[in-house]
Amino acid sequence: MNFFSLIQKKGTKPIPPAPSSVRKEVVYGLPTPKTITKSKLIRPYSAPPALRKNVSKADRPRETTPLHKNGRRRKQTGQARLLSDSESSDAATDLPRKRLKVVGRKRSSEKRQLRCISAFTQADSVASPLVHAADIASLEKGSKYKLAFPQDPQHHLVKLRYPSASQHEIFDLVEPTQSDEYKPLDDLKEILENILDYCVPPEDAANFKDDSHGLLRRMKRARDKRDGPSYISLVTEWNDAMIRWRESGLIAQVLDGLSVLDLRLIERILTQTYARIVSPRVSTLRQYENGTDNVYGELLPKFVSEIFRITELGPGHCFVDLGSGVGNVVLQAALEVGCESWGCEIMENACVLAELQEHEFKARCRLWGFEIGDIHLQRGNFLENTTIHQVLQKADVILVNNQAFTPELNDRLTSHFLDLKEGCQVVSLKSFVPAGHKITSRNLNSAYNILEVVEERYYSGCVSWTDAPGSYFVSRKDSSRLHAFAHHDGVGS
Repeated sequence: MNFFSLIQKKGTKPIPPAPSSVRKEVVYGLPTPKTITKSKLIRPYSAPPALRKNVSKADRPRETTPLHKNGRRRKQTGQARLLSDSESSDAATDLPRKRLKVVGRKRSSEKRQLRCISAFTQADSVASPLVHAADIASLEKGSKYKLAFPQDPQHHLVKLRYPSASQHEIFDLVEPTQSDEYKPLDDLKEILENILDYCVPPEDAANFKDDSHGLLRRMKRARDKRDGPSYISLVTEWNDAMIRWRESGLIAQVLDGLSVLDLRLIERILTQTYARIVSPRVSTLRQYENGTDNVYGELLPKFVSEIFRITELGPGHCFVDLGSGVGNVVLQAALEVGCESWGCEIMENACVLAELQEHEFKARCRLWGFEIGDIHLQRGNFLENTTIHQVLQKADVILVNNQAFTPELNDRLTSHFLDLKEGCQVVSLKSFVPAGHKITSRNLNSAYNILEVVEERYYSGCVSWTDAPGSYFVSRKDSSRLHAFAHHDGVGS
């Protein structure tokens, strides 16, 4: 069970805003009433065993245009021209047309160092703060857990080695009495599978994954037979192999050859962190004020990864999550992209969990041997936080989960976009530009005039509060339209 889905469980999920408040908005960046949409949807994630490599634009699949009802492709239209509130259509025919850009910047060409070099030194073997699996799942939790190998009750603790030279993690070999609780043996199994898929030379990994005599197969047999001594012996065999691969430099060689991290591996590290920090305290997130801006909900990892892709967020960029909750997206950006990652949250309980997650996440990334971007978490109202206000001026991508924001908060936040740098992209679940908005001589100071909006779609399983698909919006700051309007209309001349 993915722990990001725990908040969707009956009795633990926060109540989402009323369905009637969720509407499809038609976004007008210009006078011509045309909705800007894209036909490309977020597909359910299905990762191959091998890591995906960076693909150049020339090799990317061509985007298709939407189909007309007769089955033919619609002709793509360029951006509508700017009209003043007084001019005739004939008077504006000389204005240049400009094609709408879906993404405003390219990924940084800077090569990212994925392996944390210091985590592979012997000096890193000193223990750092870490919530072990045995801390959240053990016989000490009373009736919640029972021995996985009851025939050998005296030996139920094992130490597991990860790719780096950092400390091991302690697992209590227990099983939950309730199916929705954390399952340490399943976690251990998935850790081994991920390490073999992404951190070990393919030939060595193939031996360990052999269906007949591989270590994973033998561990499954021992577990099925309730053979505790054999299972513990196989964990020791694994640890010896990890030490051998690390000391020979094989793991470092594999990690140094990576250019990106697969989403499956990213989700494993995020899930481990969430399971140890948020899941035991998830009930504290029920405290919210319905009908206000303080409603809790999460964007799930595959949706977040798609946002990073579509905005072309890169290692040298700055990412900001306004209303960052327990910090999941901030942590994912730091690991998946390696960029400078900021978050700001006003709800006290979420802030506490976010800070605890940050510490655990850093320790876990070190266990796995990965370098991450700088993480900065701020408490308080993002409209009043002076640090966040300064960071927004250098941000490349801003995420705002404004699904439950009041109209007043959306309007106040939009005014802050005037200070964004050109090309900055704002991703939101509701459009900041009202339907039907057009530039006129009476609203030249409106922040709506500098936002170029594209509507995108996501499939089910992308957000915590519903399984239904929906829309989100990418607003790019582009002042050229306003300047062109002012120049043509003679404003300021």
